Amino acid sequence: MTETAASAMDGMYRHQRYIYDLTRRYYLIGRDEMIAGLDPPPSGTVLEIGCGTARNLLHAARRYPRAKFFGLDVSEEMLKTARASIARSQFPADIKLAQADATSFSSSELFGLDSVDRIFISYALSMIPPWQAVVDRTVSQLAPSGELHIVDFGTMAAMPALARQGMRAWLTKFSVTPRLDLESVVRETARRHGRTADFHQGRFDYAAIARIGARIP
Repeated sequence: MTETAASAMDGMYRHQRYIYDLTRRYYLIGRDEMIAGLDPPPSGTVLEIGCGTARNLLHAARRYPRAKFFGLDVSEEMLKTARASIARSQFPADIKLAQADATSFSSSELFGLDSVDRIFISYALSMIPPWQAVVDRTVSQLAPSGELHIVDFGTMAAMPALARQGMRAWLTKFSVTPRLDLESVVRETARRHGRTADFHQGRFDYAAIARIGARIP
């Protein structure tokens, strides 16, 4: 992303960040299911790309108290809310945040991590135009046994046509575009990096959950 993209995100979330979690809880389906599947190793490292308000990081930290957590976001406005939420939580010193471009970030430069055990992306790829580059960059930061977990809008192919059209039109108002080729990109990226891949969609193909797993021996 460019500096212009970061400014655009800041403009979008300057006010929305105050009500983001309240308004998104009803349609960002599958986030907790994805977090439940992270299963990081003891004392493992977990990074969220597009961490927003830190809602997901805090949920994961409660579930995996022995892991170490990190988050990055291109929007400094969202990070303001994230830092405040973490400061009020039981994990004020256990979650580290940074402002960064998801297409070119370095876990080493940002957090001093040579590699990461688990990385997850929750409903962020559908808002990032060069999203394929984000998937590729993220996989490059994984440990050999590391995993990338993704949840985002699915194809909605099994929804009634009018409902699907209405939902996609509504998402467009928020600069959200479901990635209809997410499965193929995930599988191709995994292949290029010599890793396993899994993909499935939930009810009505509304939400997609993907995983790029450990390197193949």
